[in-house]
Amino acid sequence: MEILWVLMALLMLSFVLLPYLRRRRGMIEQVAPGHPDAADPANYGFVRQEQLDVRMPGPDEDLLDVLDLVQRTQDYRAAAQLLAGTEAEGELRWQRVQAFAGAASLELQQRPGNAGETPGGQWLRVWRAEQPKDAGGAAVHAEFLVQQAWRTATPGTDEFRIIMEEAKAACGEAALLAPGDPVPYIVELSVARGLSYPREEFEQLWLKILDRAPNHMGAHLAALHYWCEKWHGSRELAASFAEAAAARAPQGSLLAALPLFAVFEHLPEVNLVSGFYQSEVVTKAIHGALHAVHSARADDPMLAHVRHLLIFFLVRGERWAEAMSQLVHVDGHVGALPWTLSPDPAAEFAVYRALAVAGYEANGGSPATLLH
Repeated sequence: MEILWVLMALLMLSFVLLPYLRRRRGMIEQVAPGHPDAADPANYGFVRQEQLDVRMPGPDEDLLDVLDLVQRTQDYRAAAQLLAGTEAEGELRWQRVQAFAGAASLELQQRPGNAGETPGGQWLRVWRAEQPKDAGGAAVHAEFLVQQAWRTATPGTDEFRIIMEEAKAACGEAALLAPGDPVPYIVELSVARGLSYPREEFEQLWLKILDRAPNHMGAHLAALHYWCEKWHGSRELAASFAEAAAARAPQGSLLAALPLFAVFEHLPEVNLVSGFYQSEVVTKAIHGALHAVHSARADDPMLAHVRHLLIFFLVRGERWAEAMSQLVHVDGHVGALPWTLSPDPAAEFAVYRALAVAGYEANGGSPATLLH
């Protein structure tokens, strides 16, 4: 009889906890077609889920055109030309280096070169062989190795360490080819995380980046990972790093949004606190990010990254109209946090978008009242 009572108690407890357990970090249950919360994105001019671009956070037509050409022809020269014409200190060069490296890595994953087949990403190997002094190709190769380590090996294993050590050497070579370019050092930030650089060594690396691009948002996001609790820091160290960067951010810089990324990196796996997303800490971080978005240049390459994370927090905080105002700027592209943490980024984004629309309409909103 006692066992029966225990089983009944466990059953009751499961009913209480199940809604919370479904709210694991970054996850909201899918909204089924026909459900009241399901909305047709076409009513708002939004792109249908199957047409969402998961490769990038926002549009970069020059990059997409070149990527298509390189992958179709396996000729690297268009990529080399695009990087050569991209400002070294800017955010765009870093994003393009990541995109080319990611494309080569995914190609290799899809076509590993078994049974005499030419392996995917061959164009990158040819690039490095034919133009060993090209700084752009060297940076892409270094980032390619980093992505290969995270994609194909387990941190802490010999295989992972060997690839990361190769990436570290590639970063050094890329840095020698372009002394004023911060990108090789930004790539090395991921190496530092993977190889567990001591803090003194990490800070020396960070100073090299600050000397070259002190307000580089992409670099700060990469460095933030090192200071997070799950890697080599703590919640307090990550928050301190983010808040210090936000405090010294010049007018128009997106660094004011960095504390929101620090909050995201330390979200509880299961949130049992009522109103967490309306809490003072989260509200303050959202306010800083909204201020950064409103102050930033419309063509800032990192602007879409901030908008995507804002959508996540604004939907969670039931701030529907504000979420919708961010959606109209980034809809169509979903290659950014938090969606990229999901096995299906487009589906994850579509769920949050549907919830934003449903909440917006429940509070009197409509396509006619949505400002573009």
